[in-house]
Amino acid sequence: MLSNRLIQLAEDHREQIAASAMQQIRREGELLRMAKLPDSELRDWARDILKSLQSWTEPNQDEKLAKRYEDLGRRRVEESVPLHESVRALHILKRAIIDFVRNQGFGPTSVDIYSEEELEHRVSLFFDWLLYHIARGHGAASGWVPSQGH
Repeated sequence: MLSNRLIQLAEDHREQIAASAMQQIRREGELLRMAKLPDSELRDWARDILKSLQSWTEPNQDEKLAKRYEDLGRRRVEESVPLHESVRALHILKRAIIDFVRNQGFGPTSVDIYSEEELEHRVSLFFDWLLYHIARGHGAASGWVPSQGH
C-alpha cells in the first residue's frame, strides 16, 4: 500500500502529533474530564494509538488491540470521562494525524494525492474500529453487558 510510508511518517513523528492533539484537547471547552488527565497519560494515549495504527493490519493483532481499547474504555469510566469526550478526543487525534501528513508538503503528483487519500481512508477505518471497541469497554464498565460474539 502506498500509504504505508505516510503511516510510518506519522509514527516517526508521534511526539509532535501527540503534542498537537494534547494542546487541542486542553483548549476544547467541552472536554472537561479529558483535559484534566495528566500530560503523560494523554501523550501515552496518542502514542499508543499511532503505534496501533501501524500494527492494526498485521495478522493476529485484531483481538489483542480490541482488548486493549476495550480496557481503555473501561478505564475512562473509572476516570469519570464521559463517552462523548473520549469520542471527541479521538476525532481530534485523527485530525492531527491527517493534518500532520498533509502539511509535509508532498508533491501534487497523482501518486502523492492517491497516497494521502489512501491514508485518510485507512485512518478513518481504524478510528471507526477503535471507537467501537472503546465504546464497548465503556458500556461494559457502565453496566451494559455486550452480546456474545461482538
